[in-house]
Formats: sequence, C-alpha cells, structure tokens
Amino acid sequence: QVQLVESGGGLVQAGGSLRLSCAASSSIDTISVINWYQTTTGNRHKLVATISPTGSTNYADSVKGRFTISRDNAKNTAHLQMNSLKPEDTGVYYCHADRLTRVGGGRVINLWGQGTRVTVSS
Repeated sequence: QVQLVESGGGLVQAGGSLRLSCAASSSIDTISVINWYQTTTGNRHKLVATISPTGSTNYADSVKGRFTISRDNAKNTAHLQMNSLKPEDTGVYYCHADRLTRVGGGRVINLWGQGTRVTVSS
C-alpha cells in the first residue's frame, strides 16, 4: 500500500515546539517534492513548507525563522521542526508528495497523508 503517515502532533503552549514526522510506506521508492500543509477552520489548505529532492526549501512568510523542513531520502522520511509556536499555527498538518515512484515500477501523483493535529494554546 502506498501511503504517507504523519506523526508528532499534539497540544503545546504558545512559544513551545513540536516536531512533525512524515514516513513513506515501504512500497515507495523515490519521492519528488515534499510539502507540509496546514488546514485550519473552514478547510483552507495553506502551504507551510516545501523541500525538493536536493534539499532546497521554501517557507510561508508566517513561519520563516520558526519552522524548518528536512528530509532523509534514504529513509523516505520528512520532518517539520516547529519552534516558537503561536496560536495561529493551530490546525491539522498534512504531508504531501507531488510525485513518487513505487518499488518495482509505477508512479503516483498528489499523495496526501492522513494528517496530524497541532493545537497551540495561548
């Protein structure tokens, strides 16, 4: 089964930190761009951070200097280190892969994880 699984969400006070993880199933061979999205009330998807296969990163202005995205291509994992959290960071965070290849051949596009909830209290 081809899937992305997020973990690491939780409840934290403002100013605290969380580290989100995204793990690809063993049936996935390679992953192109990995994105983290925040979904807030009203189901608005906000792109928070992006990392290319070579490690180039981009961030939403609202998280620059506070969040760090990283990936391990050998393990097909990605992380989002979230520091100095604010109440407006609250939401469900989704890991997303633009394109990936399967072990044994075949491609999948636009794969989403199931999400992990982050709640930041003031």
